[in-house]
Amino acid sequence: MNFRPHRSDAPEINLIPFIDVLLVVLIFLMLSTTYSTHTQMQITLPTADTERQREQPKALRIGVTAGGNYSVNDQMLSGKTIKPLLAALTQAASAGPDTVVVISADAKATHQSVVTAMEAARRAGLSRITFAMQSTLGKNTK
Repeated sequence: MNFRPHRSDAPEINLIPFIDVLLVVLIFLMLSTTYSTHTQMQITLPTADTERQREQPKALRIGVTAGGNYSVNDQMLSGKTIKPLLAALTQAASAGPDTVVVISADAKATHQSVVTAMEAARRAGLSRITFAMQSTLGKNTK
């Protein structure tokens, strides 16, 4: 019987093939990954190629300036809130609920200003809303 302890060396782990495999996987993932790019949309509003519309006999015009001021039937209102606009719409909407509201907003007016005009029309009981646009017919477009 041999009672001497066996002297065994610790097994060596070769890391070079492991690193090679990881590099191949990393290169594969880098080449197969698609990167999404976010682009900024360039929007110019409002223009449309339309024919001149008939005048509505019961039309109520709301004007929205670039600064957020309102006018009802070409009468400027004081303030940029919904209260004076709602009071003017309620007074001007005496023709009935079938009155058509025409919103003429400046191209640089904020969306909130236009939404406020729509909300005031809704609160005044006017549900027929349309938007006025500048016609591009006859203009030289490049």
